[in-house]
Amino acid sequence: MTIRIGFHVSIAGGISNSVDNASKMGCGAFQIFSRNPRGWATKPLVEDDIKNFQTKLAKSSISRDSVLVHMPYLPNLASPDGELYRKSVDTLAAEMHRCGLLGISYLVIHLGSHLGKGTENGINQLVKGCKYAVEDSLRRQKKKTLVQILLENMAGQKNSLGSKFEEIRLILDKLNDDGTFGVCLDTCHAFAAGYDLRKKEDVEKMVDHFYSSVGSNELKAIHLNDSKGDLNSKVDRHEHIGLGKIGNTGFEALLNHKSLMSLPMIMETPVDDTRHDIDNLRVVLQLAKRMRG
Repeated sequence: MTIRIGFHVSIAGGISNSVDNASKMGCGAFQIFSRNPRGWATKPLVEDDIKNFQTKLAKSSISRDSVLVHMPYLPNLASPDGELYRKSVDTLAAEMHRCGLLGISYLVIHLGSHLGKGTENGINQLVKGCKYAVEDSLRRQKKKTLVQILLENMAGQKNSLGSKFEEIRLILDKLNDDGTFGVCLDTCHAFAAGYDLRKKEDVEKMVDHFYSSVGSNELKAIHLNDSKGDLNSKVDRHEHIGLGKIGNTGFEALLNHKSLMSLPMIMETPVDDTRHDIDNLRVVLQLAKRMRG
């Protein structure tokens, strides 16, 4: 089985350049921001951008279901009603539309912070915003969206939603999910939230827990990141693969778990003097081959 793994890549100079950037590194999957992730304003996608992206992707060895878009940083879909919430929901709806235009299957979202208003209120706000975005997509396209919103598990920071698998299942239930939603499992976040991943038996236990509480059909992608923080630290700080608190043994087990190895895996590892992306890719491919021969 060919592993589908890659990185979050740049769209600088045009969104189609992301395909070039991923292909040059030998990625089998990649993730992008479809726009500036640090601001509210965005330029609309023009027809040439869309066609160039689709043409390059079709000519590459990367399949359409191996490409993810990540929501920008500013939106908070769990925030109370107000300007921030309105802008956050509008951004989600716009990102769904952009994914649809580009032909990208998956849109990853952070579940947000309830800002002290309580978990129940935060979940209700998140669910309301997601439902609005799906309905907006239906109005624009006149048909059921082919874009899936992937809920990303969080590290357990104060007031954040979705660090526990049972809470993600609760959110999916409230969304009355009909296949429009799924989950992107972040390994650093899971470890920081208290799910041990350092040994093969730990990985098997975590996967079993996820499947029993959330469901095996819900898992669509993985963010493959080591953790600078300790187990259950609630600290969201990514580290190079094998150099953090999870370590090589845990990643070897993750990469070779029979129910995970077919999923697109995206590394969001640092770029610094210790390692560059290509070095992390080399490490991952070596770990993946150890047990596969």
